[in-house]
Amino acid sequence: MSEPTTIPAASCVLITGGTKGLGLELVRDTLERGAKVATFSRSLTPEIEQLLAEKPDQIYAAPLDINDEPGGKAFIKQASAKLGPIDSLVNNAAIGQDSMHLHTSPERIEQIIQTNLTAPLIFTRQFIRHAMSKVGRGRIVNVTSICAQRGYSGLVAYSATKGGLDSATRTLAREMHGRFMVNSVAPGFFASEMSSVLGTEQLSTISRRTPSGRLVTPANIAPVVRSLLFDDTNMNGQVIVVDGGGSI
Repeated sequence: MSEPTTIPAASCVLITGGTKGLGLELVRDTLERGAKVATFSRSLTPEIEQLLAEKPDQIYAAPLDINDEPGGKAFIKQASAKLGPIDSLVNNAAIGQDSMHLHTSPERIEQIIQTNLTAPLIFTRQFIRHAMSKVGRGRIVNVTSICAQRGYSGLVAYSATKGGLDSATRTLAREMHGRFMVNSVAPGFFASEMSSVLGTEQLSTISRRTPSGRLVTPANIAPVVRSLLFDDTNMNGQVIVVDGGGSI
């Protein structure tokens, strides 16, 4: 019986929602490792425009909504034409929620599920089809949330989507049977547009109850994603929580 082949470190990474916040931190961190990066968001930011100017041969970025299925397929084709075959994916794009379930309209629930769960699953399928045909192996990291494991008021639909993505992580890892390493990184709350809906008081309470005494930052999350993309961790189908110990 032949020895299983180790999946190589990422060389070209597609990061969804990579123009600001955590996504931008992941783009910068990945570029610093010498890998090429393709990224999109609904609109490009000055920060990503600057990276395009500084590293024109190492990054490809374009405006795209994760819900645009034909657009996603075209983006992968265009990005790989410039950067070469894409072997890794970080599913980071998502929208938040700021309402109790009782007051969340059916249309809003549908929008959250579509954007945070259905669209990433479809996009992951598109990526796998590309990577299987071009390189045969690769790595997938899903950015989920501690909300999938612990209850927080006002985040019912959001939590459901992140829990669904964690479940998909385990099953996809099994399906791909060593051809792709598939893991989730579940951050705790950190200062962002998405967590701002909780309000200063609730975020302060979460911080006080966290053993580390502080909220996590994108800089805390990036090294974990980096390891899953570049190191031989042999971790597969796992959900890694980065929350300062708040969930223990």
